[in-house]
Amino acid sequence: MLEEFIGQADIRLDVGAAKRLKEIVEVLKERELLHGITPLKIRLILEDLGPTFVKLGQIISMRQDFLPEEYCNELMKLQSEVSPIPFETIIDVVEGEYKCQWQTIFSSIDRKTLGSASIAQVHRAELISGEKVVIKVQRPGIYDTMERDIMLLKRAVTVLNIVSDSGSVVDFSSIVTELWETAKQEMNFLMEADHIDEFRHVNADDPMIECPTVNRQLTTQRILVMDYVQGIPIDDKENLQKLQVNMSEIGTALGTHYVKQIIEDGFFHADPHPGNIWVRDNKIIWLDMGMMGRLSSRDRKNIRNAVIALVAHDTMDMKNAILALGMPKGRIDHVQLYDDVDALMNQYKDLDFASLQMGILIRQILNVLKSNNIAVPSGFSMFARGVLTIEGVLRKCCPEVSFTDIFTRSLELDFERNFSWLGELSRLKRESYVLMKKSMQLPEQISDILKMTLSGQTKVNLDLTGSEEPLKRIDKMINKMIMAIISAALLLGSSTICTTQMTPKIMEIPLLGFFGYLAAMILGSWLLWSIYKRD
Repeated sequence: MLEEFIGQADIRLDVGAAKRLKEIVEVLKERELLHGITPLKIRLILEDLGPTFVKLGQIISMRQDFLPEEYCNELMKLQSEVSPIPFETIIDVVEGEYKCQWQTIFSSIDRKTLGSASIAQVHRAELISGEKVVIKVQRPGIYDTMERDIMLLKRAVTVLNIVSDSGSVVDFSSIVTELWETAKQEMNFLMEADHIDEFRHVNADDPMIECPTVNRQLTTQRILVMDYVQGIPIDDKENLQKLQVNMSEIGTALGTHYVKQIIEDGFFHADPHPGNIWVRDNKIIWLDMGMMGRLSSRDRKNIRNAVIALVAHDTMDMKNAILALGMPKGRIDHVQLYDDVDALMNQYKDLDFASLQMGILIRQILNVLKSNNIAVPSGFSMFARGVLTIEGVLRKCCPEVSFTDIFTRSLELDFERNFSWLGELSRLKRESYVLMKKSMQLPEQISDILKMTLSGQTKVNLDLTGSEEPLKRIDKMINKMIMAIISAALLLGSSTICTTQMTPKIMEIPLLGFFGYLAAMILGSWLLWSIYKRD
């Protein structure tokens, strides 16, 4: 069956895409996908399929609305470290990009890699001027490979949407789009250079935060040149202990700074794993800014409101914050949503927030969104990925530091900084004026309602919560009854026609009667099958 599918695909796809499709199917056959799916098997399949699917796994690992928790946990193990490409290939890319021999720019390039990821490879180098730098070189052909994979994924999503015919909250198309937009962002090194410069600018006043400096003259879309930064990864506890680094202070500073990125700047590192966070001279050095997230002021306000509502145990405020964070995919049962949010809030009624895991809370919010027909926007999923990752880093490297405690304390400080008695009094005056104006209009509105009621012009609109599903069932039942009546009418009409000598005939049956019998048989079979499947 797979071979037949491949043969049909070859007709519609170009040669490169058809070849890639065959490779994908071979991997699926080798991993025996048809013999059952497990979290481990899914992760191994994505690793075998290459960079596009590794990125896809990294994205959906943070989407609790997409996969069960055990699958998400397994996919979080996906690593971007891959086998390095030959040094000669790196030289070819460098010379092709600069249109000259590499020795005219660099006095040396280290053959040993500092890191090899799915999109690029990093080497130490030294400029002719003697400056120590690192060069990040994009893998040749990676853009075309990922673009072809994305095209195949989009076609697969189209087929899936047609076959499933479901109103699932999971928007497969948006996930693939997010994957491609994220990948294009990471493959454009000029954009990463802009990210580094912006990050340096917004954190210029923080003495504990550093990041590399970009060499703009040598940076292109496929090559990024930065000054060489020494440091120790934050999870290298042994070497950090030798230098007597206070991990509690580093962890607190890291958590505080990440909250600042989210709440104040709205510009945050979306991939803060330990390899991208180094420590040097009790300072935090941020690396690899190819994937950066942004939050609008509205998003930041909604996130702030959700955390404050959780701390205050205010179910209604939490419900409003969740509604503002998500995107409704249809009618929402507000009673059910309130009950789900209330159940969530009750879990944290007596909880010490210093021990709360923010990642678990985010997953629970995602589950509430999923169960209430509310889709998760891509920006929120990137925020969730960052928070889950940074919380995992702190738990591993500085277990005594609570990210949630830092988050709530930062919100309190933010409230104190932005609080103004004059502003509150001004807001109170405006609201009092609006309330007084509406109160003065109330007698007139009541009089109008009474007049309309006495003249029979009053209309009352009722929205019965929970009535949608019974009405849908009644609608389907009526449709089936209509189909049964039409099928019976066709059968009786065709039988009547058979008593005549109408021509032409098929197997001694008038042609019109034959088609009537055929239509009755098809409708009747479809009706019986739908009833059987429903049961």
